[in-house]
Amino acid sequence: MRVLVVEDNLEIARQIKAVLLEHGYAVDLAPDGREGKFLGESEPYDAVILDLGLPQLDGLSVLRQWRQGGRTMPVLILTARDAWTDKVDGLNAGADDYLVKPFVMAELLARINALVRRSQGRASAVIAIGELHLDTITHSVSLAGLPVRLTAMEYGLLAYLAHHAGRPVSKTELTEHLYQQDFDRDSNTLEVLVARLRKKLGDDKIETLRGQGYRMLLPGAPQ
Repeated sequence: MRVLVVEDNLEIARQIKAVLLEHGYAVDLAPDGREGKFLGESEPYDAVILDLGLPQLDGLSVLRQWRQGGRTMPVLILTARDAWTDKVDGLNAGADDYLVKPFVMAELLARINALVRRSQGRASAVIAIGELHLDTITHSVSLAGLPVRLTAMEYGLLAYLAHHAGRPVSKTELTEHLYQQDFDRDSNTLEVLVARLRKKLGDDKIETLRGQGYRMLLPGAPQ
């Protein structure tokens, strides 16, 4: 899953990025409203963390222009202002949730997990596909009740396929949602990650579709 963080405080932005990377997210940073607006309009993010007090273009204006332009990704707003009017304005502009600074990183992570989960139409934090279980809160994976150790990138790929289980997911879509803006998109990283996952989970979980990409197989689906 790929997240955009629009935050002009470099230290806060770096802390958020570090936490999200540790939990399998790909993260792009934008230091001002204009760059954030451009990235949000041009890249397919699964969620956005948006500060309201931004230079060049304030967060509320960015959010309103995204929504007016038809961008529907879930947005969590950050604000140093604790006035209820700021929260109301943000929600009315199209935000899905908010946090007031200072905040605990664990809460921010929990809220982003919840936004991504709800945007995919899932109420439960656990994705169960047969004997394969993914806990989107702890970012842990088990198979037939036994824990499976995955790297952050392996988990990110598996989680995206699991969120879209049963349908083909192209390599282009995976690349756009799993890797940061500066990632080498000509690399064979996807193939390597899929091979690693098959080694850890078995060959019957992820199907290769020639010319289309990959598909997470649902239990009982023909291969």
